Formats: sequence, structure tokens, C-alpha cells
Amino acid sequence: MLLSLFCGISLLGANPNVVIIYVDDMGYGDASCLNPQSKFKTPNIDRLAKEGMSFTDGHSSDTVCSPSRYGLLTGRYSWRTKMKRGVMGAEGECLIADERMTLASFLRDNGYTTAMVGKWHLGMDFPGTKGNRDWSKPTVDMPLDKGFEYFWGLPASMNYGVLAWFEGRMAKVPPTLFTRKKSNHIANDDYRIAPPYQAKPLKPNDLEVASDFIDIECLDRFTEQAIKWLDGQASASRNGKPFMLYLSYTSPHKPVIPLKRFRGKGGAGAYGDFMMETDWHVGRVLDCIDKNKLTDNTVVVFTSDNGPESTWRRRIEEYNHHSNGIYREGKRSIYEGGHRVPFLIRWPNNVKASSKWDSPVCQTDFLATFADILGKKLPENAGEDSVSFYKALIGQNAPQRFAMIHHSMRGRYAVREGKWKLIMESGSKDSKRELYDLSVDPGELSNLIVKYPDVAERLKKSITEIIQNGRTTSGRAQKNDTKFWSDLHWMSDPD
Repeated sequence: MLLSLFCGISLLGANPNVVIIYVDDMGYGDASCLNPQSKFKTPNIDRLAKEGMSFTDGHSSDTVCSPSRYGLLTGRYSWRTKMKRGVMGAEGECLIADERMTLASFLRDNGYTTAMVGKWHLGMDFPGTKGNRDWSKPTVDMPLDKGFEYFWGLPASMNYGVLAWFEGRMAKVPPTLFTRKKSNHIANDDYRIAPPYQAKPLKPNDLEVASDFIDIECLDRFTEQAIKWLDGQASASRNGKPFMLYLSYTSPHKPVIPLKRFRGKGGAGAYGDFMMETDWHVGRVLDCIDKNKLTDNTVVVFTSDNGPESTWRRRIEEYNHHSNGIYREGKRSIYEGGHRVPFLIRWPNNVKASSKWDSPVCQTDFLATFADILGKKLPENAGEDSVSFYKALIGQNAPQRFAMIHHSMRGRYAVREGKWKLIMESGSKDSKRELYDLSVDPGELSNLIVKYPDVAERLKKSITEIIQNGRTTSGRAQKNDTKFWSDLHWMSDPD
């Protein structure tokens, strides 16, 4: 019995399958299970909460797309890399270095079949240059080089291009045409990527696009491909070969383009309808898992890369729908609405139905958690900011997480420890440190920096050490990918 306590999954049976459903720009208040006042229903997302665990204090590792995806897959904060602000385009050196362990490579090396379907947005190396491509050559420095054995999807968000349906390293139909954002009659102040397309670029920022690409088909194509892949893995899984699927949707990120069957069904305009469609696709994936009799030992994770797009303000005014729930601001912001996101996990064999965990967890924590599930130890140069919440997941007493770092699109930092959150100063002359007690002030309305200077000083020491040491977790210090950078306004280069 004592030995089994140290053998992870030996207590629980066969290694579980893993399905991570990652949505794009969904706020905490866009799940009806988390927001009783929501103006639309998300029954399939709610089903995950009912049949699994809701992490009510769950966070993306950043407040925009690329850095959050880096954190999810590597267990390391992206601001430790060369990218300190913003997001990537479709093309560029992949943010995940070749030697960096990812959740996919870890699971692959431990006997899993791994796949990704959907939006990547961490950089790819396409053959040639814009306007001078050789699409008969393979794309490199992409998901197949980062631990995934199968890839079907898009390189990045639709406002960046390159827009084509990729399978493996090749575009099914090469993106040899060009386009730009077009008006969207479905949603106000939005855009479309839809034919007709032109043969040559008319402006330097025109997007490369394949002749068969239409924006409104993304969710359906991703879901169909995910189901096809899951069906293909079912028999092997039942015979002891587990799988990992990372399904990365493009919704409810712009363009907001719900299918006709969903339009007018919700109470928050086209955005609400688009969320209802997203929920329907989630249900299709869950139904596939059920049909293949894989439900009990499949870990399904549902979460979002950051808080809601700035259109959340208009939804409050027009529909009284709060995409950010009770939290302050949304996407790009250092405040809670920017990074507190839906964070749901279902694993019927080992996770109590309708359970909740109210302590902080971060998407960087998945790598350490799955290592715990498999009874494996991560090397010191992997998952530096990954803290296992495995015990919490299976209903055991779990220690409080080490301090967590939040990071905004424009490079502002905050540190979270227990109930306290300290927001550091930015480069603006009017910017000052802010301290909040989230246990009584989740909306971050009352700055307590003057009242609790000792708490602020302790948290400042925590964030400084986490940056200096190249890791959150205990172990040998690791190097950040760059030397001192200018956003660390409370530190100096000698630090």
C-alpha cells in the first residue's frame, strides 16, 4: 500500500486518454454553469462541470493567444522567451524551441498517440516567402516538430493568414490566392474571410488564402476531423494504447460567424449565438467519446486562452450579458477578466461529479499534473512553472500553489499568492502598484497597497525571485531565454 502512494496511476488503473479543448477569447461569464445570469446556455460545457470538477480560480498563463498557448503546452511562462509582448503572426520561428519538452512530447514519450486539430498560432516555417512560395515543399518548425504525431488545422488566427487547411506539413489546397478582411453582416464591427479572392496581392498586408478556405467552416471542419481521429484511436485505446488530442477552436474569437441554425437563438447577439454553436461542437466531441465507450477513463479539459475580446463592453450595454462575469476588464488586461477563464476537467473514473476547487491553478500546471497522473518526474529543465494539482483533482487535500505570475499583452506583470494579488507598475508615468484581496474583492475595486505594505513587499520579493530563478518550482535555477528586459520596472539589470 505504501508503495502505491508513490506510483501515481497504479492506484487508479490504466493511463487515461487526454482531450484538451481550447477555445479562443471565451470569458469566464460565457459559460452558463459559471454565470447564472448568462443570456445564453452552454449545456455541453455545463455537462463537463456537472460530471467533473470546476476550477473557479483557474487562469490562462497570459492574456492573449500565442503566449497562453506556449504556457499550456510547455508548463513555462512565455515571457521567459524572446517574446515579451503581443502575439505571433502565422509565419515565424516557432516560439517553442526544438529541445523544449511539451505536454505532447511528454505523453508521446510515455506511450501516447498524440494529435492536434485546430489553430496553432505559435509560429511555422513556410517554404519560400509571401508571393514566392513553393507549396510542394513541407512546412517545418510546427506541431509535428513539437511532440504531435498528427496535425490538421490552421497556422494562426484568421486575421494573420496563412489561411489553408493543413494536414501534416502540407496545405491540402495551397494558399496561392490573396484576400483581406471584408465586412461582416452577421456581427457589427467585425470582419469576414470569405471569397471572392484575388490572384495577386493588392496591398502589402493582404492575406494568403487557399481557394477552398471559408471562415465559417472552421468549427465544423475541426470537429469533424477531431471525431474522425478519435474514432480511429478507439480500438487501440480500449486495448491499452492511450491517446492525447489537443483540439484548439477559433471561436468565439473574431470573426463572429455562427452558422444559420444558431442565429437568433441566444440573448446576446451574434456573439451569444456563436458561443452556443461552440458549445454544440463540444457536445459532438463528448458524444464521440461516449459512443466509443471511452468516457470513464478519458480526461477532458475545457478552458480558454484568455478572457473575452473588448466587445464585452458592448454586450453589457446592449444585452446585460457579462462575458467577464464579475471580474474586471477582459482580454489583454492584467486584471482578472484578462486571465481568469473557464477551467473544467472531467474524468469519471477519478474525479467526483459536480466538484469544485476554489484555489488558484494555472494552465502551465497541466504538464506537472499529467506527470503526476503517470507517476513520472519531470526533468529540471522542463515545466519550470508547472505545479501539479493532481491531488486536488482527485479530491485529496492539496497544498496551496506556489505564487503565480500574470502577464498582460503590453508587458505588465502581477503576482498572485493565496488571496493576494499584487499588480506591478508599468512604464506609464501614472502607473503604480496595486494590491487586492481577491477573497473579498474579486472585482479588484479596492487597492490596499497603502494598508498592507508588508504584504506588497513580500509579493514583490516572490515575483522577483521567480523571474531571477527562471522557475516557479523548486529545483536548480534555470536561465530565461533573454537577459534583463525593460518591462521589469521594479528591478534593475544587476538584479
